[in-house]
Amino acid sequence: MFVFLAMSGFTHAQGTWPQQPVKIIVPYSPGGTVDFSARQIAQKLTEQLGKPFIVENKVGASGTIGVATVARRRPTATRCSRTTRATRWCRRLQDAAVGPRQRHRRGDDHPHDAVVLVVPAGSPFKTGRELVEYARKNPGKLNFGSGGVGSSTHLNAEMFRKEAKIDLAHIPYKGAGEAMTGIISNQVDLLITASPTAMGQINGGKIRALAVTGAKRSPAFPDVPTFAEIGLPGYTVTGWFGLAVPKGTPKEVIAKIHAETVKALADPALRERLAQQGAEPGGMAPDAYAKFVRDETVRWGELAKSAGVKPE
Repeated sequence: MFVFLAMSGFTHAQGTWPQQPVKIIVPYSPGGTVDFSARQIAQKLTEQLGKPFIVENKVGASGTIGVATVARRRPTATRCSRTTRATRWCRRLQDAAVGPRQRHRRGDDHPHDAVVLVVPAGSPFKTGRELVEYARKNPGKLNFGSGGVGSSTHLNAEMFRKEAKIDLAHIPYKGAGEAMTGIISNQVDLLITASPTAMGQINGGKIRALAVTGAKRSPAFPDVPTFAEIGLPGYTVTGWFGLAVPKGTPKEVIAKIHAETVKALADPALRERLAQQGAEPGGMAPDAYAKFVRDETVRWGELAKSAGVKPE
């Protein structure tokens, strides 16, 4: 799963940037993958640049509200945001004013980590194959949780439903953290989420992992089979997040964000914290990231359309 931050609205005046504290808006609830990686990066950027990078959770509309807040800010504001692939295609489907092609400039990529299928600890399903076989024989009897309509966890499950040829009911929450609470408390049957969101609960025995994305097993989950191993070779999902700034942000500021983020991700302590969550830093340059986002927008937009997903 690629983990990117979406940052926007930095002070740019005469002198060295940043001259004031910078706010990173996380458009999802605390405890999820987006929140985790945002706080890790914010801590390192604070150390490196000598100004506070403050994380604020602004929840609503599957991330769109937080992103829109930042997109509408002028480039002179000291404010940032963190978004996901789902927010981008969601905005595109709505033809919103903050659509990625119209309003955002990309910064840099961050870690990538596995996407994992989990069930409650007391679930009768011990393997992914058992779950899929049951779902095929009992259409509509199982449900899945998500961080909201159009969220990455929602699309992860829609892709799973498509590849497995099964019918699942959808139970949306206000964020991945709340969806995780739902799976722990047996309110939902399954959840497909990023490894940082699930790692602690898997290790604590509160949930069970049945499958993980990737061409080979994740070092973070060596005993968990890949989706290909449970009979779904076409399930190729990576989650990602990234830095973005409002249109009009000076190129030198974007270049500095990129350079400082790459420096942060090279820090051994940060890499170790990410590795403990099943994440691995990236290193994509702004132009490459922009192309990646465009390609992902098309890919996930097509899935959303075929699945009948309508952003709220």
